[in-house]
Amino acid sequence: MTISHTVRPAAPARAVRPWPMLAVLLAGQFMGLLDLYIVNVAIPRIGADLGASGAALQLVVGGYIIAYATLLITGARLGELYGRRRMYVIGVSGFTAGSLLCGLAPDVGTLIAFRFVQGAAAAVMVPQIMSVIQTRFTGRARATALSAYTAVLSAGSVVGLALGGVLVGADVAGTGWRPVFLVNVPVGVLLTLAVPRLVPSDAPSDRPRGSRRLDLRGLALALPATLLVVLPLVLGREAGWPAWTYASIAAGVALAAVFVVTQRRTAARGGDPLLNLDVLRATGMPSGLTTLMALMVAYGGFLFTFAVHLQGVLGESPLRAGLTFLPMAGAFGLGSFYWRGLPGRIHHLLPPAGLALSVLGTAGLAVSATGGPVMWAALVVYGAGLGVSTSLLTHALVHVPPARAADASGLLTTTMQFGQLSGVAVFGAVFLALADPPRPEAMGTTAWWLALAAALGAASAVALARAARPRPA
Repeated sequence: MTISHTVRPAAPARAVRPWPMLAVLLAGQFMGLLDLYIVNVAIPRIGADLGASGAALQLVVGGYIIAYATLLITGARLGELYGRRRMYVIGVSGFTAGSLLCGLAPDVGTLIAFRFVQGAAAAVMVPQIMSVIQTRFTGRARATALSAYTAVLSAGSVVGLALGGVLVGADVAGTGWRPVFLVNVPVGVLLTLAVPRLVPSDAPSDRPRGSRRLDLRGLALALPATLLVVLPLVLGREAGWPAWTYASIAAGVALAAVFVVTQRRTAARGGDPLLNLDVLRATGMPSGLTTLMALMVAYGGFLFTFAVHLQGVLGESPLRAGLTFLPMAGAFGLGSFYWRGLPGRIHHLLPPAGLALSVLGTAGLAVSATGGPVMWAALVVYGAGLGVSTSLLTHALVHVPPARAADASGLLTTTMQFGQLSGVAVFGAVFLALADPPRPEAMGTTAWWLALAAALGAASAVALARAARPRPA
């Protein structure tokens, strides 16, 4: 007797739509970056409304940065362990909840606590974006995705400065500063609903064999090492750089060295390190990280000093100051997208060429910091140079295997954050010393130092260009 079985065909897997997927990922990145900058404009209103001290207001700004920078590598690793989509949704949900609670905070202590929550959630959310780009995109599509990623980096900072001025100035329904946090809530809710539909869950093949547990010893070293460096970079300038800031940085660097040794030993024993440093063996990765660090040091220093110059020296309103950055942001975005249209044989030369343009732009600012056509042209040249130089991400990642995507993402995002923090700390100190009392020449002198930082990045980019140079078949 023959028994027949009716076999139902498996439901077809939902087709991955890469560009809608990228859009919902970059929307989360934009939201996280926005909160790095938008709150700066609201600080005077927050202080007046909540009766906050200067030290407390520092932590309103710095609490987010401290939690974010400290947890980026851990956030990248959690995505590899438990799924990038899952951790992205958790990060977005936590960030949205933190934003709501910040907007409703009755006192400054509560606001500071939930700023730390926002920063921690962003550290879980943001590293997943580059990891997904590295694992889900290839070839020209990956280059396009990375161009969009870097364009959002520019837009987040500039829109944050401008939107903060709009929201605080509008004083919607008498809410004062609170909309700078509440604006994230509807966006976060929409993203939480859209991500499960547009971002595929991680397939088992997406994760390296054996990557199923968190390296607690590495975590116990990485968190304090990062915190010891980040804390003085965030708080040191306002505190006047007392002795504890230098001691903290030295201790953090020493602990980071111990972390590197333990990570290498864990990997050599076949274990699962928090950060697999084998990713540094990928061609172009070491020089890419060095170049990225120099670029972000100069960029972070520029954003801070020029914003303070516009408002504190030239007397511009927060909104007008934010709008002044728009030509630079537009040029940054165009440069980020359109470098791919240049002949492929010269793509490896674009990072040093872009940084050379950045040198030219900051030099232009040095001689035109009070305004006029030269200043506007310098801002456009500087932005275009930044945009073109971000092609270094494509060159740095091209030889990184998908299995090491989380390690590359953690390193690159942490490098970006440390670069910006270092730029604010170093060039902020230079500018504020020169601008006491306020005078336009302070920005001119600082711009020459910014040009030097960009020039060092251009020199480093030459090594990256050699590594990325097309080889004859």
